Amino acid sequence: MIATISCAALMGIDAFPVSLEVDFSRSGLPAFTMVGLPDGAVREAKERVYSALKNAGFKLPPARVTVNLAPADVRKEGSAYDMPLAVGLLAASGALPEEAVQGWYFAGELSLTGELKSVTGVLPLAVTARDQGARGLIVPTDNAGEAAVVDGLAVYGMDTLGDAVRFLTGEESREPEAVDVDTLWAGRETFFEDFSEVKGQEHAKRAIEIAAAGAHNLLFIGPPGSGKTMLSQRIPTVLPPLGFDEALEVTKIYSVAGRLREDASLMVTRPFRSPHHTISDIGLIGGGRYPQPGEVSLAHRGVLFLDELPEFKKNALEVLRQPLEDGRVSISRSLVSLAYPADFMLVAAMNPCPCGYMTDEHHSCSCSPLAVQRYRAKLSGPLLDRIDLHVDVPAVPYDDLRQERGSVDSATMRARITEARQRQAERFRGSRTSVNAQLSGSALEEYCRLDAQGHGFLESAVKTLGLSARAYTRILRIARTIADLDAASAIAVNHLAEAINYRTLDRQE
Repeated sequence: MIATISCAALMGIDAFPVSLEVDFSRSGLPAFTMVGLPDGAVREAKERVYSALKNAGFKLPPARVTVNLAPADVRKEGSAYDMPLAVGLLAASGALPEEAVQGWYFAGELSLTGELKSVTGVLPLAVTARDQGARGLIVPTDNAGEAAVVDGLAVYGMDTLGDAVRFLTGEESREPEAVDVDTLWAGRETFFEDFSEVKGQEHAKRAIEIAAAGAHNLLFIGPPGSGKTMLSQRIPTVLPPLGFDEALEVTKIYSVAGRLREDASLMVTRPFRSPHHTISDIGLIGGGRYPQPGEVSLAHRGVLFLDELPEFKKNALEVLRQPLEDGRVSISRSLVSLAYPADFMLVAAMNPCPCGYMTDEHHSCSCSPLAVQRYRAKLSGPLLDRIDLHVDVPAVPYDDLRQERGSVDSATMRARITEARQRQAERFRGSRTSVNAQLSGSALEEYCRLDAQGHGFLESAVKTLGLSARAYTRILRIARTIADLDAASAIAVNHLAEAINYRTLDRQE
């Protein structure tokens, strides 16, 4: 007898339907064969499933079993095929009625005792099951909340294989898993950090407001202890809230990577990722023998913070260039080619010199000019070309430290930033551009027009400061965002002047 069970396989952060076909034949010598490009974990499912069936009280007669995972030309990975295989064996052997399993999607890992363990990638699997018109989805209890976020799909969480079988045969009735998305959504405005806790550094706060308003990448340059990390950690508190589709996309990434917290069915706040400078290029960009999302994808729709930027390996920094330009990561291997989303705001921090104290009035710098030059040369021109704002962050004076609170809180900053983003959304409606940081070519010329006075001022600045063509483009983008924050339709001289102040490294070239 042949039974067909519906399940799914992951491809990037999405899933595609897989038919698990089980041919259970009593003729011939007992044997077990699995085809359809299964990886090691899938092939090992046989041992787990047979032990789980035996210990759960199901006895299968000796038989020649052939399992096919269709489509057969795409590699299948992971342990989520355990439950579909177990259900398929029961249906093919006649222990489960064929009609009882039709229309259901299954996913879950089995222990040797028959208990169901959580697996990764259940959210994209649930989306695929809904799109395929599934009768419902049966998953381990630990995955049920994550899958139930998908509207229009009945999700049932099971603790054991026996529970699943009794539910399918009608011996037990269960209510589908319910998740209160509105309650989860209310938590997206809850932050444990606030810019009111940052004393002083008004120039840096203003730069953050501009960067967040236009989705510009940002580089802080300052001595140790000046507050670069503290400032960066609070940037998610001023970014516009996630939309539901954005939250679902971020949750998919964390689900596939196995990084979704057990108590979090949906990622409702923008992620903040801060990898250590010893990270490898694969850890940063993603990939591996069996490709997984890297830090740039885990920071999708949020902030990627790289502290001590020059200390990162050069090849790790250079692989950032594609996602910074395209908003996604393409990974090609001999067996598969994948694309992971990676649309993030890059925030980086570095010292002005190897010892860190070149710009600190209270400490003497021990670095030679050659050492400073070598230190800064670790950052390539193409990488710096993708960072719009370079901001000096000096040591905080004592008078600022003695203040009870900072001058502005996150809610005030977020309100101004959200208004500026709305102006950009209206301006770019119907085009491929969505924020000022993406302006280039003809769009830059159209939306960043200057009057005669503005051209004269910028020409003088370019000649006096020796600014490059790269800096010219960045200044126009930043000035456009500053004008949006001021609710100004045209870029004025004061907007250009402020923008030039945020190109520290260009002025030192």
